Amino acid sequence: MPNSENIRVQDTVTAGLITNPSSTETLGAGGMYVVECVGVDGKVKWSDTFHNLVMNGGVQDMNSKYFAGSVYTAAFYLGLVTGPGSGTTYAAGDTLALHTGWTENTAYAGSRKLVTFGSASTANPSVISNSGSPSSFAMNGTAVVAGAFLCTVASGTSGVLFSAGDFTAGDKSVANGDTLNVTYTFSLTAT
Repeated sequence: MPNSENIRVQDTVTAGLITNPSSTETLGAGGMYVVECVGVDGKVKWSDTFHNLVMNGGVQDMNSKYFAGSVYTAAFYLGLVTGPGSGTTYAAGDTLALHTGWTENTAYAGSRKLVTFGSASTANPSVISNSGSPSSFAMNGTAVVAGAFLCTVASGTSGVLFSAGDFTAGDKSVANGDTLNVTYTFSLTAT
């Protein structure tokens, strides 16, 4: 009987991919106000820098305009908040029509001030600001100011309230003839 050998060769390759299902990318957003009060003599009386609370409506509006591609006109306006700041509270659900924790200050000439933003930076974070052309409020009476807000309409309550914030160093007094120069800076950071 002849010898015969049978060899059976088989290769098996198994591959796997391990992923981190909890890995997410987030986007951080935040804004800051700078308010400077210039007296009738042209000298700076006081200044304050403070962070803001971006409202739910502001975040929704941002997503709707950018990702959903709805009709969009870039118009933003700054307004002032009346003191006393110790009684001022902001809530993420605040809107222009309903904000029970604070009151708009209107002791200035005209309506809310148009914001002229410069170009957004391309770095991370991407920053946009109206520092090249701060919004100016010509005060026409004595008042106490507690902070500022950013919205999408020059007057009324039908627009979007984007953000609001209080002075960090407490309420500030203004007099007839003072000018408040307000700068708003907004940053988006990919983290």
